[in-house]
Amino acid sequence: MAITAAHPIGGAVARVHSALDDVAEVPVWSMSQEATAQTLVEVSRAEARLVEVRSRLLSHAETVAVAETNASPSVAVWHANATRSTKRESFRQVRLAAGLGRYDVVRDALGRGDVIAEQASVICTALDELPHDLDAGVLEQAAKALVAFAEVHDAKALRVLGRRILEVVAPEVAEAWEAEQLDREEREAEKSAVFRMREDGHGRIKGSFTVPLLVGQMLERALLAFAAPKHQIATREAQEKQSEAPVPVRRPTAQRLGAAFVELIERLDPHDLPKAGGVNATVVVTMTLDSLKDGLAAATLDTGDRISAATARRLACEAGVVPVVLGGGSQPLDVGRAKRYFTPAQRVAMGIRDGGCTARGCDAPPAMCHAHHDDPWSGHGHTDLARGRLLCPFHHRRIHDPEYEADVGGDNQVTFHRRT
Repeated sequence: MAITAAHPIGGAVARVHSALDDVAEVPVWSMSQEATAQTLVEVSRAEARLVEVRSRLLSHAETVAVAETNASPSVAVWHANATRSTKRESFRQVRLAAGLGRYDVVRDALGRGDVIAEQASVICTALDELPHDLDAGVLEQAAKALVAFAEVHDAKALRVLGRRILEVVAPEVAEAWEAEQLDREEREAEKSAVFRMREDGHGRIKGSFTVPLLVGQMLERALLAFAAPKHQIATREAQEKQSEAPVPVRRPTAQRLGAAFVELIERLDPHDLPKAGGVNATVVVTMTLDSLKDGLAAATLDTGDRISAATARRLACEAGVVPVVLGGGSQPLDVGRAKRYFTPAQRVAMGIRDGGCTARGCDAPPAMCHAHHDDPWSGHGHTDLARGRLLCPFHHRRIHDPEYEADVGGDNQVTFHRRT
């Protein structure tokens, strides 16, 4: 590749290309384990040094107005077009170049290959976020300290350390500055909280959200409780006993948290939620009496959407929905009942009596279980302790699944059989 070598930097880049040309076809099979590891590290250092050269060139490109060569609105846009990079990546590289121009200590470390580009970017951002009236000497100490931390910490850890760096170099101002930062961030996070969701037309709702840090971590802890390994192991063992197909040893984290989120929502008690229009924030499910007992006709939500009869029957045991049972002429026969849910005292008694999920072979603890009516509430059963039992979410779904039969043995354990 031909490069104009009139300037020493151009000449150096040309020599790099020439050296890479020399090894372009050289096989690596003969490299030892030690040599391979060492060379990989050195390649990373070489990449870092080239990033420093590129950053100097990007800064210089602003000075000599390189963007004007093809009427680009900025150097970043010109660079994206010239190198076939995305604009997002090019703007990131230009921001790094600007940061390195402000902090010589970081630029020198990158030029030596002592830090990589990802670390340098995080350090520059951390330094930019320090108080604007900070003494120049303190700012330089902060830069040196973060570069030293980069010898043993990756970019993720450096991001955390960068937020606390004043505690190291200027503890006398660190507390007040951190308090101001946190107050501003929390107020902005509260204002920017958003939640979006939409139906995909295939029985699912997708969405995204942005919430304050504390709220997000509270949600994460709640989901992790539902996705606890012991609960997952019990669910997996139950699946293996009832399915001929092999069950994966462990589902991906995203799937486990997704299942936990579903369970979290289903367990919300509407009596603890604010009222809207004079009633608790519940979902109303309308279905026929036959369907509620054991039929197949779908149930209708108050939004007009449809769910299966099996799902409606299962949720009738929980607090998240109000079932409206219709008789002939679509006249409401029953709109909930006063004592549809087991009381906390009944739940405690069930936990002591059952010891956890009553499905045979399942060891889910009481805290991970639902309270199920042996005489289905949907069939006008009563919420009596003697006719209730604990079932984990997986087995609670199975006992309402028309593809399975459930038998209660003399030991109060439930055995499931797939219908043939």
